[in-house]
Amino acid sequence: MSKAAKIKVQQWRAYVVIALLVIMFLALVGRVLSLQVLDTGRGVEFLKRQGDMRMLRTAELPAYRGLITDRRGEPLAVSTPVISLWANPKVLKNSERLAELASALDMSGADLEDRLARYAGRQFMYLRRHMIPDAAREILALNISGVRAEREYRRFYPAGEVAAQLVGMTNVDGAGVAGLELAYDEWLKGHPGKKRYIKDLHGDAVRDIGVIEPVRSGRNLKLSIDLRLQYLLHRELSRAVKVTGAEAGVIVTIDSRTGEVLASASYPDFNPNNRSTVTMSQTRNRALTDVFEPGSTMKPLTLVAALESGSYDTTTLIDTSPGRIRVGRKVLPDPRNYGEITLSRVVEKSSQVGITKIALDIGHEPIWDVFQRFGLGQSTATGFPGESSGLLPQRPRWRPIEQVTLAFGYGLTATPLQIARAYAVFANGGMLPELSLLHREAVDVRSERVVDARIAADVRAVLHEVTGSEGTARKARVPGYEVGGKTGTVHKVGASGYLDDQYVALFVGMAPIEDPRFVSVVVLDRPKGDNYGGGSAAAPVFARVAAETLRLLGVPPTLDPPTEMLAGTVAAGGDA
Repeated sequence: MSKAAKIKVQQWRAYVVIALLVIMFLALVGRVLSLQVLDTGRGVEFLKRQGDMRMLRTAELPAYRGLITDRRGEPLAVSTPVISLWANPKVLKNSERLAELASALDMSGADLEDRLARYAGRQFMYLRRHMIPDAAREILALNISGVRAEREYRRFYPAGEVAAQLVGMTNVDGAGVAGLELAYDEWLKGHPGKKRYIKDLHGDAVRDIGVIEPVRSGRNLKLSIDLRLQYLLHRELSRAVKVTGAEAGVIVTIDSRTGEVLASASYPDFNPNNRSTVTMSQTRNRALTDVFEPGSTMKPLTLVAALESGSYDTTTLIDTSPGRIRVGRKVLPDPRNYGEITLSRVVEKSSQVGITKIALDIGHEPIWDVFQRFGLGQSTATGFPGESSGLLPQRPRWRPIEQVTLAFGYGLTATPLQIARAYAVFANGGMLPELSLLHREAVDVRSERVVDARIAADVRAVLHEVTGSEGTARKARVPGYEVGGKTGTVHKVGASGYLDDQYVALFVGMAPIEDPRFVSVVVLDRPKGDNYGGGSAAAPVFARVAAETLRLLGVPPTLDPPTEMLAGTVAAGGDA
């Protein structure tokens, strides 16, 4: 090839290279214009989306859980702001400051390294949950790479163990797991919000974009209980358990007019602010979840069946001689031979013989019907988690002994709250109230007539006599007030039947008897010593509770208190 030809080839190659470079440059400029200026196709959106994926993040904004208060607005459960520290294990594991971080977290370096090893394949792990903000900020001020913080709320219970079984508690994530915290979790919890922010290469937020979904705080919940009465019941129950040696106990007080639960205390209790040693037994609200045979506290309901039959009134004489009666192969005794006594006296003395004769005369059907009308064997519908309905048996055939034992409270089970509601019928003129754990206005009160008002008044008068000088509940009397109620002493059931040396002591009472404002039930499980009966163990507890409750409710005294009642020297009678 000639020299001139070679020059032409070289020039042609140069022109081709220059042309290709120009074309590539123009294509690059065109692509940049397309992506960033002209927005042809999806260029700008593509770049924005890719940038957002690398730098834009969404964070959850915690919602404030609603306040739980008593009927007077006193706080029972509040949410306080706290800070939880977390880290990216992939970033933190290579830090040279692990020992410093472990010391600040009050943990050993080995524990921190073990935790990092467990979360090695993840990008998130908690270092410490629910820290006091000042303490968390001290750790954040160390500026250790990979350590981050998030704001949360921690539940705090100002009343502590006093209202723990009723209010319940939340878990570490703020969700209700027991009590009313669980029952009304949806109402209380609210809904978290969301915000967007830009992060840097280290994962730190450098600029907030804004809130994309606002926080909706939880709604407040006002309970029916009065914290003053709650403290009272808790104190008296703790005292009673200590004095009697009982293994467990319950006191519940309801407003006999509105059906509101004014206070409910259970023992054993627990502190919801410190759960390190909490057991399931301690968390039970025994007033609603535990059942037992109510024993002689059912005799006033059997009295209703007798009065409704038309064959009896409170003055009808019943011969209880010779102080015992045989039903089948079972002999049912009284503490002594009461002879011929009135129907009122039968309940006043808690005579097994007298109640047995009534039950054999009128049959079990009217007694069962009264029990059913008074709410036994049915849920009280408070909405409390784990609430028991008790058991009111319905058999195709009843043996004579089963008809009799039903009449004096054996063979069925009930909760303390069910018994309180049943007695509210007597206090409320024959009306069975609808119970509530939430505060309700007067216009929301609901009740159902289950017995004639005259019969309810007659039974109330008999209950007053039970606390009189000849009754089984003399220790239930309150200086300055007329009260009424009924004792019960029930044998515990073991693997082979009823136990001779283990009891449940009960007392159900109301005050003031002329126009009852409340009904209280006291239950002591397995009291020790000689004073194990309802009249000696449970009735005095009611007296102390009722005296203070009447004062707090502003009910003026109606009597000049007898000297012997003020001195507390009256001895107890029978405890049946």
